[in-house]
Amino acid sequence: MSKVRDVVTNSRRIVVKVGSSSLTSPDGGLDQERVDAIVDALADRVAQGIEIVLVSSGAIATGLPTLGVKKRPRDLATQQAAASVGQGLLLAHYTGAFARHNRTVGQVLLTAEDVTRRVRYRNAQRTLYRLLELGVVPIVNENDTVATDEIRFGDNDRLAALVAHLVHADLLVLLSDVDGLYDGAPTKAGSQLIPEVAGSADLDGVAVGGTGSGVGLGGMVTKVEAARIATAAGIPVVLTSAARAVSALRGEVVGTLFHPTGERTGTRLLWLAHATSPSGRLVLDAGAVEAVSKRRLSLLPAGVTSVEGSFVAGDPVDIVDETGHVVARGLVNFDSSELPGLLGRSTRDLARELGPAYEREVVHRDDMVLIRH
Repeated sequence: MSKVRDVVTNSRRIVVKVGSSSLTSPDGGLDQERVDAIVDALADRVAQGIEIVLVSSGAIATGLPTLGVKKRPRDLATQQAAASVGQGLLLAHYTGAFARHNRTVGQVLLTAEDVTRRVRYRNAQRTLYRLLELGVVPIVNENDTVATDEIRFGDNDRLAALVAHLVHADLLVLLSDVDGLYDGAPTKAGSQLIPEVAGSADLDGVAVGGTGSGVGLGGMVTKVEAARIATAAGIPVVLTSAARAVSALRGEVVGTLFHPTGERTGTRLLWLAHATSPSGRLVLDAGAVEAVSKRRLSLLPAGVTSVEGSFVAGDPVDIVDETGHVVARGLVNFDSSELPGLLGRSTRDLARELGPAYEREVVHRDDMVLIRH
């Protein structure tokens, strides 16, 4: 085995994700020494001309002590309040830590909607690119203060994988409180570190469980899922502990390296597939299923047999066959209240009867991603 991972040393743009458990103290609240250690590792790479995007958890955990809350709350309103207080404190700590290295940081708060809708997607991408061009270190987090489903989405592992696609990163590094992926519980006697994962077959029989840190929501399940998302679209992933961040970013053989399993794909559609929760379902006849899945055509009203759920135009919906199997996910162009009167009819007839606004697709192919199981 090589002593240096070329896939790391050859990377010029790296997305690094750090979890709450790697930033907070056992008693709760942010641990400045841990923040400084992470920043020192990142600044070392930036000084070498490497572009770094940091995806950082910790807003909720940082805000809890200020609010006098000892444990992570279960209710959404208190989580959002803690995030509102903690996000500013967290950014202030990062700003001070990077200032020691004469580096400027910029905060970017995202929700899934920001990157699944075309205009917002381009804006988010443009903002991140410009920050990197200006030598700023973007610090990305979910916008927990207003998020609903996003706050229950888990921790930021999947977000980091999707941001890696958004900025066309060469590498994703997931920093946690464990050294890497093990074939069993890391604390269990006999468990072995898995140094490399070349594909899903290497995970057969691997017991993937949570770390149970108490302030974060992420376990090994979300990290492996994030690695699958990134590697399926051509981005290698290194998973290791925050304590080994310097070694990992220098290409030393630490933690687990997940090799790419696929090629680069459209980023916005990856967000649509992995970062959204469907608001409803459109049931298709056999002909429409074939048109959507095999011929990659847009979905027209004629092929939809029924509508399930309540949604408005622009919401994500699952597209299913007559047995309920999910074929694709897309952004719908009509409200659920409008669609029943349009089903089974051609767009030409609808335009003639209802006006030109109805001569459009139910879901355009550019706003649709196939779901492969």
